[in-house]
Amino acid sequence: MSDRRLPVYLLLDTSGSMRGEPIEAVKVGVQALVSGLRQDPYALESVHLSLITFDQKANVLVPLTSLETFQMPVLQCPSSGPTHLGEALRELCECVEREVTRTTAEHKGDWRPLLFIMTDGSPSDTAVYNEWAVKTRALGFATIIACAAGAKAKEEPLRKVADHVVTLDTMDSATFSGFFKWVSSTVVAGSMSMGATSQVPLPPPPQEVHVVI
Repeated sequence: MSDRRLPVYLLLDTSGSMRGEPIEAVKVGVQALVSGLRQDPYALESVHLSLITFDQKANVLVPLTSLETFQMPVLQCPSSGPTHLGEALRELCECVEREVTRTTAEHKGDWRPLLFIMTDGSPSDTAVYNEWAVKTRALGFATIIACAAGAKAKEEPLRKVADHVVTLDTMDSATFSGFFKWVSSTVVAGSMSMGATSQVPLPPPPQEVHVVI
């Protein structure tokens, strides 16, 4: 059994507009994601998950943790306030530098990490976001997928950081469930293709998920 990990980072929007049904649907979706990954032997052996939320500030709710020991945290949304995705990317970069073991001449490190971002709006901290989007891309993720959820989400800013941008028309439990199952399939594809290819193959998206780029 290899001790090389496949780090997977989830950045989830918890701003005020996510209060109520949307955030409850996200919780169900993340739990389905974890459950699905635990059923795959490749993923169970290698995947480590981290969960970072962002609203008026960024919060590392779960540092990089093995699938086996991952516990779903409480997701809470303020009643209102900005969407500081830039701060979340700054926090993410610090986590990756601290948590991911790099390959050296003497030692094989972790596999290249995967990043999934979900927001129902657009970054409020534009200057910070633009700066850290560039730095995030420079970290060498195997793939970065950003999801613009709902009618008010802006896909254009996400193009600055993501390799792939997807959109969701609605934010109900069925739609988020479809999205997170697709995320699970993507992670499984990444865990099975580790070392075989530099690109993570994207599985066909469900009808709720529209791939823009």
